[in-house]
Amino acid sequence: MTTRCGFVALLGAPNAGKSTLLNRITGAKVSIVSPKAQTTRFRVLGILMHKGAQILLVDTPGIFKPKRKLDRAMVNAAWTGAEDSDLTVLLVDAKAGLRHSVREIAETVAQRGGRAWLVLNKTDLVSPADLLPLIAGLNEIATFEETFMVSANTGDGVKELTDAFARAVPEGPYLYPEDDLTDLPERLLAAELVREQIFLQTHEEVPYSATVETETWAEKPDGSVRIDATIYVARPGHKSILIGAKGSRIKEIGEKARGQLEHLLERRVHLFLNVKERAGWDEENARLRAIGLEDPGR
Repeated sequence: MTTRCGFVALLGAPNAGKSTLLNRITGAKVSIVSPKAQTTRFRVLGILMHKGAQILLVDTPGIFKPKRKLDRAMVNAAWTGAEDSDLTVLLVDAKAGLRHSVREIAETVAQRGGRAWLVLNKTDLVSPADLLPLIAGLNEIATFEETFMVSANTGDGVKELTDAFARAVPEGPYLYPEDDLTDLPERLLAAELVREQIFLQTHEEVPYSATVETETWAEKPDGSVRIDATIYVARPGHKSILIGAKGSRIKEIGEKARGQLEHLLERRVHLFLNVKERAGWDEENARLRAIGLEDPGR
């Protein structure tokens, strides 16, 4: 039987719904999701077997104007993910429309060339009459082979898009075991699930000033695993917010993250969290490498 396998990069502005779409297509929690923009910080690979094809979905960080070393590394990771793919998918928040940031991304897609598709997301929140001008405007900027309208949140249109991905990836052998969901190391997955809870449970400014690193991963004789992770924050006030009154907030973050990990790893997890203040961590190359990023300016 002829097999197909290829990389499909999901590209777009922050909060376009790339991680939600990735998780919806794969049917698993592969990439962390929150209502806040810029949640994804590095390339995440979701692996899907569908109709004889292995679709390697690359969730990339949202593309925005970088200010910090961390920002530059995130944007670089997004474009690198697109360059290495067989197909680039520009995912656009249909409700937000053709914003300047989306226009700039589409212009860069056009300049770089290669196969590109347009996917309008959140179409359940928009009148159909408003979608045609948006599609026309984007196709004036770049040439898209195909256009799809989906709602990653409800699942509308996602099956049709997935079927199209299976037909579009090139013929070739599978690159990963058929039962793999992602190539994300378990240590990094643990750190990301803790960071997701920080996004979901803290004030607006805290998540962008925090990073999580898995310090130790110890296999226990009973089959369970002990994970020790450190949360680095940039300001003293953020540390107190994360810990909460009598440790209530950090306990809640740990409990929710542990539950997600046990579901994904299918075994018992002992998760211990420590919070440390480290001003300027987002300018440290060592911290960036710990979360799978490289500063393109180096």
